[in-house]
Amino acid sequence: MPLVIFAQGVGSIIKGEGSGFRLFRFPAAHASAGGARPACDTPASCRLYVSFLDEEMDDQAINEIVAEITPLMIGRAPGKIFQLTPLSLVIDFRLRDHGDLFVSVEPAQPRMYLIKRRVRDLEKQSVPLTQFAQGLRKELSNTTLRAIEKDPNDRIVWFHFSGVDELGQDQQRTMIAQLTGRAANLFSIDPQGVITNQARAGKGPGQKIGEAYQKPPATGARVSKPGEGVLIKKIRGGLHDSASETADAYFSSLLIEHAFNSRAGAARAELRKKITHDNKLLKQLELDLASHSNAELHKRLGDLLLANLSTAKREGQRVTLVDYFAEEAGPVEIEIDEHSTLTQEAERRFALYSRSKRAIKQITSRLATVRTELGALNSESEALEKIIAERDKAALEQLTAKNSSLPAPARGSKTEKKIPGTRSYLSSDGFEILVGRTARDNDYLTFKVARPNDLWLHTGDYSGSHVVVRNATRKDVPHRTLIEAAQLAAQFSQARKDPKVDVHYTERKFVSKPKGAAPGLVRLMRFKNITVEPKEAIERIV
Repeated sequence: MPLVIFAQGVGSIIKGEGSGFRLFRFPAAHASAGGARPACDTPASCRLYVSFLDEEMDDQAINEIVAEITPLMIGRAPGKIFQLTPLSLVIDFRLRDHGDLFVSVEPAQPRMYLIKRRVRDLEKQSVPLTQFAQGLRKELSNTTLRAIEKDPNDRIVWFHFSGVDELGQDQQRTMIAQLTGRAANLFSIDPQGVITNQARAGKGPGQKIGEAYQKPPATGARVSKPGEGVLIKKIRGGLHDSASETADAYFSSLLIEHAFNSRAGAARAELRKKITHDNKLLKQLELDLASHSNAELHKRLGDLLLANLSTAKREGQRVTLVDYFAEEAGPVEIEIDEHSTLTQEAERRFALYSRSKRAIKQITSRLATVRTELGALNSESEALEKIIAERDKAALEQLTAKNSSLPAPARGSKTEKKIPGTRSYLSSDGFEILVGRTARDNDYLTFKVARPNDLWLHTGDYSGSHVVVRNATRKDVPHRTLIEAAQLAAQFSQARKDPKVDVHYTERKFVSKPKGAAPGLVRLMRFKNITVEPKEAIERIV
């Protein structure tokens, strides 16, 4: 497993790959790609921490998977295709107890193996088929798999299909799973080797639709020496019955770790945001308190003005007073508005004194409150760093659930807080989705409950519920959650019986209420559109 060491506070790569590890330096405010960073005892200016990265299938692991699936899948006809993410899909080859073929070309984690899932679980996790998946389903209809080939020098697998088309003519099709890191992709190839479809836009020669396929240059096979690769070591360890089961368990554990890192990173960012806010507020309150430090001076000058009504010497804006309250009654010179009398100036000074006294009392109270909150936030931050260092998932869920502004509870958890006039759901990615009931409930949800960065959805050209995906961070809502929220918007609208419905979505900050508009009517400054099937496909929690 390659070892990656990050040093906080410098901002450059200081050592390239070598001897199995890479050393990086980042500024103190930089967040790692994985999200959370374990706490360490080194100074904050140069905090070191370790991250283990082995998320791509190496050449030997792919060989093991291909050797396993070839005898099982040859001669089988591809069936239903399930789209789990835009770059991940499952193809049912009717292998019964052996599972279905899972292929993902996510650049950070390209992989391929058999998975065992119930059909209804796959359907629940699925999003609408992408254009590539729809084309692949059409091209592979009425075909059977006749060969699987692994490129001997790279992480590329060829699936060759043959069959008869609707006119009774032979047809040959090839699907290529290119599991090559940042160049990872899925291609559909015609008999002449020309790319007819691809899962994601390709770069370089032979990687675009209409071009003869060529493997990406200089990808490297990422061959592990015997016993070094984590996945191949686990496969050969025999912990599971097959290479696919081992790969599935391994990558599932990585996804769980990523989910932990993501939640921990979001929680840390939220706490830091609150701590920064309170520190700024504390500084401003201290400045405000200092600006009222002369309250007693205003009272003293007011008393002097009244005591000198008959003896004061006035020249324009300057007034000379005798300080009767000092041990030596010397002269005191002040400036006042030339249009004000001494009595009026005295009243103004007494008013300033009273206002400053009230302000000092209020500011002192707020200072105590903010200092208490800041102490609690710092304690919570220390607890969070300890949780992250110990990788305590249960404690992290408890900590984030305690603060409603931090990320929502993990998938499957229940939220106890009920927002009137809404239905509440939990997306597959753990995001809370709120659906308004009536027009007035819609207004309340959009303009009283939703925050600026929350995602807002509504059907296009049809009346229906406002839908809000609560988003505590500024990161984009996962695509799967977007699909699930859009399906709810379509389901709770007048278009619920249509097979496909257009749904507008945007951030809440781009939604406004026209003056005098009827309940539920809003104006969108900008939005995007997505087409989905109306359905209620996720868990309702309230």
